[in-house]
Amino acid sequence: MKRFSTLLLLASLSLIFNSFASAQQTPKNVIFILSDDHRYDYMGFHPNSPDFLETPAMDRMAEEGAHLANAFVSTSLCSPSRASILTGQYTFRHRVVDNTNTLPEGTSLVSTAMKDAGYQTAFFGKWHIGGESDDPKPGFDRWVSFRGQGVYYNPTLNVDGERDQYEGYVTDILTDLTLDWLDEIDRDQPFFAYLSHKAVHAEFEPAERHEGMYADSYIPMPQSMKNIERNYEGKPDWVREQRYSWHGVDYMYHNRDDHPQSLEDLIVRYSESLMGVDESIARVLDYLEENGLAEETLVLYMGDNGFMLGEHGLIDKRQAYEESMRVPLLAWAPGFIEPGTVIEENIMNIDMTPTFLDIADGSMPEDHVVDGQSFLPILAGNTPDDWRSTFVYQYFWEDAFPQTPTVYAIRGDRYKYIYYHGLWDKNEFYDLETDPQEMYNLIDAPEHQERIQEMKSEMFRTFSENDASDVRFRPPGLFRANEKKIHVKQ
Repeated sequence: MKRFSTLLLLASLSLIFNSFASAQQTPKNVIFILSDDHRYDYMGFHPNSPDFLETPAMDRMAEEGAHLANAFVSTSLCSPSRASILTGQYTFRHRVVDNTNTLPEGTSLVSTAMKDAGYQTAFFGKWHIGGESDDPKPGFDRWVSFRGQGVYYNPTLNVDGERDQYEGYVTDILTDLTLDWLDEIDRDQPFFAYLSHKAVHAEFEPAERHEGMYADSYIPMPQSMKNIERNYEGKPDWVREQRYSWHGVDYMYHNRDDHPQSLEDLIVRYSESLMGVDESIARVLDYLEENGLAEETLVLYMGDNGFMLGEHGLIDKRQAYEESMRVPLLAWAPGFIEPGTVIEENIMNIDMTPTFLDIADGSMPEDHVVDGQSFLPILAGNTPDDWRSTFVYQYFWEDAFPQTPTVYAIRGDRYKYIYYHGLWDKNEFYDLETDPQEMYNLIDAPEHQERIQEMKSEMFRTFSENDASDVRFRPPGLFRANEKKIHVKQ
């Protein structure tokens, strides 16, 4: 009798699963929501999230859709990452190697490919792929943007080539304009909306309604932030030195008055600024449900790069540490994604373009190389057999922020190898399974030497095969954060 009951239960579960699978219908519309500098674990539902943080809309996306738990960028810097999202290419291929380089003339964008596939297209918010221009870019029917980093309050926006100042908080305004556009378009034709927020980039300014929300919260500090020998034993020298610079906890932002004055203050302001983004997500999801578009639309939420919040004594990004290169990624598509799905495969910013085009049944031009893969089958529960197990990472030294060296890295499901170019210092190797905080550099461990050589060879082979082994060099600009706090070198 017990065996019969077990068989009946298994048959029922199989029927439920098969019913869901057969009912799956690929959504035809795409809304891509991008934030700036949002690290992977600052979402309320995440097991590593601080206890005080509340993100009900992000929690909802994970509960009703999918949390892509291992999402990464190929370069942890705004312009290179954003260019990778729009081209499906690694930084070495699209050549936007820092925040001043623009896309080369004639570079193909996914927006044009979506438009060619019959989509209504729109961009709202922060473009920031090199330079200060806010001029309309190819492939977008509606264009709303601002110059450079923009401002949090009362922004001047370029709307389809005409500039005007808008009153209010920029996160709210961009969401308003996105929903207004959805009201205007032809519902019989598919749409692609790209909502790109300024938040949560420094200098962190929350909406007035969120000011002080976390002021009295307990802010835990990472163990690796302590300036003790154990934390820096085996680490490259540059890591400890950076803690006394613009991107370090002991001299962050050179103590400028217009920036947070302590790491605790930074985390509070950062978290409060994130609340507007969470509310923006909630408004988009509610709109889709109220207008009968939920089951026709895939909503993706992603950060353009991560952010160090004191780990190893550092702030900001650029490094190949987990908090820098990992990003939040959520997917919501009722009727297509099984609720509560957790995806463990490595998903990257270069995978956005092929995923958008997979939905649209579109393609990039034949001469445009796409480095990424569509993860649409993974969202549907079918992981391709050839899905990547490793990927490479690059960051090129910037004159404006000279404290972080040129970084090459390769990351697998368990191990990571980091190589530094242009300075006499240690490289790094970590076992992420036993040491997820990257506290113990195993670069000299005898038992790992064969694996280190294999990963190093694979990394440089990948770069060489793609003509990406040359270090990019750019003329310096006017700004240089090269002050360093005087300290007694241990």
